[in-house]
Amino acid sequence: MSAASVPKKKRALATVLAAALGLVPAAAGTPAAAAAPALREVMFVGNNWDGTVDVINSRGDLAKLGRLNVVPDKSERLWEIYLNPIKLAYYLGVQLGPGEGHDQLVDDMYTTPDGSALVVSRPSFADVVSIDLATGAIRWRFPVSGYRADHMAVSPDGRQVAVSASTSNTVHVLDIVTGRQIGSFAAGDKPHENIYTDGGRTLWNMSIGEVNTSLDDPASDWTKGDRHITVVDTSTFRTVRTIDMRPRLDAFGRSDLSDAVRPAVFTPDESKLYFQVSFFAGLVEYDVASDRVTRVKELPKNPLTNIDPTTWVNDSRHHGLSISPDGAKLCVAGTMDDYATIVDRATLTPGELVTASKPYWATVSGDGRSCVISESGADRVTAIDFATGRKVASVAVGDHPQRVRIGLVPTGWVAP
Repeated sequence: MSAASVPKKKRALATVLAAALGLVPAAAGTPAAAAAPALREVMFVGNNWDGTVDVINSRGDLAKLGRLNVVPDKSERLWEIYLNPIKLAYYLGVQLGPGEGHDQLVDDMYTTPDGSALVVSRPSFADVVSIDLATGAIRWRFPVSGYRADHMAVSPDGRQVAVSASTSNTVHVLDIVTGRQIGSFAAGDKPHENIYTDGGRTLWNMSIGEVNTSLDDPASDWTKGDRHITVVDTSTFRTVRTIDMRPRLDAFGRSDLSDAVRPAVFTPDESKLYFQVSFFAGLVEYDVASDRVTRVKELPKNPLTNIDPTTWVNDSRHHGLSISPDGAKLCVAGTMDDYATIVDRATLTPGELVTASKPYWATVSGDGRSCVISESGADRVTAIDFATGRKVASVAVGDHPQRVRIGLVPTGWVAP
């Protein structure tokens, strides 16, 4: 893989990781040269309902390379839950609510900088674990506060991982290698998405409030809890800014929209934030410097989608958003409308609507050319070319794929 083929942010991260791991050029015979591991970029697909992670090519044909079991301790965890009435109540609540009748066994995942382990958040087990990629064994386990683990984010240097503990309104920040807690902070109700900014000096958390009640009409939005963006300084984990989108949406004239910020992406210069909100088929543009909502774009609705919002998964109409490395195109997963589309960021005009079965996430391929979506309703991941807006690859994966992340494995890696 040439340096020129890697998007700017990924090149920067690769440089940091290479320096940390001794992968920079060294004189022949030196310890760094002798010990340097050869790593391969791949993509990890979390199969939420069956507790597995598929490892696939990060570009091109997305071909499968192997599968990991990320719940090797499932029996032990279930016994622990069954013997605790409170844990059992929450476990069943996850099944009946966000799990749509299933366990949620893998939500998010990132590899350690040396590519030797995969760190996974497991909602039903309320924990984060590190899975050894060579043996499949658990290296460490961190039980989160409360009763459910959710979205994560990895710091730009690859050394920290932040995880939302959704029932305790807390975000834990862990050392990705040891699992030791570095810090934590309080967020709004049901913390969800996490994004590192400013080279890792700040961390943004979006809280989405209650998504499992029957009060799903936007008119009942006020019943959903305290929802806001929490921005913290990662050297102290103290809040430096709180952003409530309610008055900002109202000022823009969209008091009809939910203020629950769902998947979100920054432009490469971090001047603008694009995000999806509950119940809405579309996206919102927020200007960071002026602290204003500047554009709202409604996207096409599938006429076959049930108009009853209580039938939409966890208040999501659209759930999944990514941005091309040059910042020119957005990729939108139209979850309940069964499509994905590439949106021109300058005009917010959508391109071709690519049919997809309940697409639940969107990320960027390793070469930056494609948006990769998880089709949770069809157990597939699919790549859509940013330039043409057309599907270019698709591969079958496990039961109910959700999060998709770029990571590293040793060259020649074989699943344990």
